[in-house]
Amino acid sequence: MRTASDVGIVGYGAYIPMYRIKAKEIARIWNVVQVPIEEKSVVGLDEDSITMAVEAAKNALKRANIDPRDIGSVRLGTESKPYAVKPSATIVAEVLGITPNTLAADLEFACKAGTEGLQSSIALVASGMVRYALAIGVDTAQGRPKDALEYTAGCGAAAYILSTKSHETLAYIEGSHSYVTDTPDFWRREGRFYPMHTGRFTGEPAYFKHIINAAKGLMEELGLKATDFNYAVFHQPNVKFPLTAARRLGFNMDQVKPGLLCDRIGNTYAAAMLIGLANILDMAKPGERILAVSFGSGAGSDAFSIVVQDAIEARRDLAPKVADYLGRRKYLDYAKYLIHRGKIRMR
Repeated sequence: MRTASDVGIVGYGAYIPMYRIKAKEIARIWNVVQVPIEEKSVVGLDEDSITMAVEAAKNALKRANIDPRDIGSVRLGTESKPYAVKPSATIVAEVLGITPNTLAADLEFACKAGTEGLQSSIALVASGMVRYALAIGVDTAQGRPKDALEYTAGCGAAAYILSTKSHETLAYIEGSHSYVTDTPDFWRREGRFYPMHTGRFTGEPAYFKHIINAAKGLMEELGLKATDFNYAVFHQPNVKFPLTAARRLGFNMDQVKPGLLCDRIGNTYAAAMLIGLANILDMAKPGERILAVSFGSGAGSDAFSIVVQDAIEARRDLAPKVADYLGRRKYLDYAKYLIHRGKIRMR
């Protein structure tokens, strides 16, 4: 899909909590020999999806250097809202000084809720309805004790402010392509505290089918191939899946490695690919092209081709980089982890 007018990223930002738990510490409790990642991020006792979204959006505003009141839309994608019935986007908008003359909405589509927000923000800007649009992907990912998700489900946020492409934008979106089907590989029914999933079968009929078809559809539409991209970042529930998808699409490790962060922070769900993209923008040079592909169980993928612009050189240092958050770590043992994640339930 290509818009009638070009849309660019005028600001971006990420946030990762400083708390971590080693996957080996979880494995120690459950007598598991092999673990899929090194460690994952854990929210603090005073953090949730709203606070992380605010921090990421503040970083995006620093790089955008705009008046928050000029943002005409806030789209917040998450599957871990603090309130079952109350929008989170309005709270974020209020804290940032964006209200009251703005659109605001929470979006859900499992792990691609963040890129759903990006897609709708692109459309709002391209149509001329708003001057600036803010899209956020954030999650305090859930995982049942002893389940595979407990080793990989991390916490984090990423935010992007979009505007019409100009010399002020840091990168622009060449095009996007979405691919969705009804593939129920992951779900949580009303009243259930933890989600269910189909284990390894979430890979072949779900993740790979949607990631690869979305990426191929985009490249065919734009007349591009893997070698035309300098970087590629995919949704990362673990290390193996995105690397396998990259190889099937013709990408090499050098293209994928800068955006592959799940081994250090886990799968941050709606923020996973977007944080990886932010890490790439922290280092990419003007003129370089990035393929970014999300995945959400249920199931679907959004693929984007993004080209870096000259303005990024002067503005990327105006806010903390992803590497800054990766470098600050405070480790928890399993007992403290249970407290931080609210897994000890008193009622």
